[in-house]
Amino acid sequence: MRAEPHPSLRRQLMVWLLVPQLVLWLAAAVVSYDVAVRHANQTIDQSLAQSSRALARQVKPLGDGLYIDFPSAAREILEEDPKDRLHYMVSSPPGQFLLGDEKLPAPPRGSQQSFDTPIYYDGKLDNKAVRVAALYMPIGTREHPQVMLVQVAKSTSARAAIAAEILTDTVTPLAVLMLATSVIVWAGIAHGLSPLRRLRRQVEHRTTRDLAPLELDNAPAEVKDLAGALNNLLGEVGKQVANQRRFIADAAHQLRTPLAGLKSQTEVARRELQEASPDLERVRQRIDRLETSADRGIRLVNQLLALARAEPDAPMTRNPVDLSRLLRELCREVAPRAVAKRLDLAVDGMEEPCLISGNEGLLRELFANLLNNAVAYTPAGGEITVELRDHAGAPDVLISDTGEGIPMEERDAVFERFYRGARQANEIGCGLGLPIAREIARRHDATITLRDNEPHGLVVLVHFGLSH
Repeated sequence: MRAEPHPSLRRQLMVWLLVPQLVLWLAAAVVSYDVAVRHANQTIDQSLAQSSRALARQVKPLGDGLYIDFPSAAREILEEDPKDRLHYMVSSPPGQFLLGDEKLPAPPRGSQQSFDTPIYYDGKLDNKAVRVAALYMPIGTREHPQVMLVQVAKSTSARAAIAAEILTDTVTPLAVLMLATSVIVWAGIAHGLSPLRRLRRQVEHRTTRDLAPLELDNAPAEVKDLAGALNNLLGEVGKQVANQRRFIADAAHQLRTPLAGLKSQTEVARRELQEASPDLERVRQRIDRLETSADRGIRLVNQLLALARAEPDAPMTRNPVDLSRLLRELCREVAPRAVAKRLDLAVDGMEEPCLISGNEGLLRELFANLLNNAVAYTPAGGEITVELRDHAGAPDVLISDTGEGIPMEERDAVFERFYRGARQANEIGCGLGLPIAREIARRHDATITLRDNEPHGLVVLVHFGLSH
């Protein structure tokens, strides 16, 4: 299953701060719309009440009947605006049409009749929503009382327009306010999280060797507490690393002396046996095996020390190093061994100085391991070539030999610590030479590549980056 990405703290803060604001904004919009509708209804209701009373005054009792004084001019004024036309109807007794538009909806059932106080309700007229005011008026005589119903209606489009206008005037400032609040909240969160960004940059730009305490000035207490906890952890890790490095160094130094003494004693014993009795072949063979074991122990100790120095967390000082001079010195050091095996050791491209920034001791260990491997695994009568080239402004060092080479399937494994191939079974190596060389190369921004040497053999290419 694919792991879900961790939620962003900035996003969570934005959600928890802005979502309630959005909910409140929507609630304010709903409330504003309700208020706008109520105010619009009040405005329209007042207008309908005035119109209903004015229309009621035009109907007067006359004897046993009604006299309607409603000239055509007044009717035209009521019906003048087609967009906001006033509909009316007069009936008496209620339900018997006298005047106006008989399609007007009747008052809701159960509504209480109240003289001189209009009843307001919503209805439909020609499938259009209308707001209606119904006014009951007492007419007639004491002997013959009657009730007259005056209904006046207007389309609700005017109410909707008023409500929309009020809503727009109310919601627009709220939206602008919310946008401004969102920007302020975003800026506040960004400012509040800036100490965490500074803390992250301090950690990101550090190497594994830098265990110095983190520094955060003017940071909130919570971030300072986090930095303090990290500093305590870094301090403990630094102590553990220092103790481990000190233990390795002390153990290697303690082992080096007895191993060197053991090797010296075996050499003395061999000489004494040769002088005393040249026929003690079995004892001589055991001493040879003992000496081989001592050589392996000494090499292992030396390479463990070199590996401790090559670790990424080990301190390393950089100075200008002349690769040409360093390679020439190493070739002179291995020359006696090469001559003893009748190897042809050649150098090329080292006439001019080639300066890089690095640690000379570690670089010496890197190329010494590669040269020692070339001498050890090249058969007698073979050739070894050490070449220094310029590759696009960066130096390349090639060490070629005519030995058996390394099979393609083992070229990754040989860089693992303590890996020994089949061809190394009888050698005194311990499988640390190439891993040490690779660690040193990485610390100098360099790479090591293994290639085939035609017609047979191995080419080890060390390529330094352009930063040098």
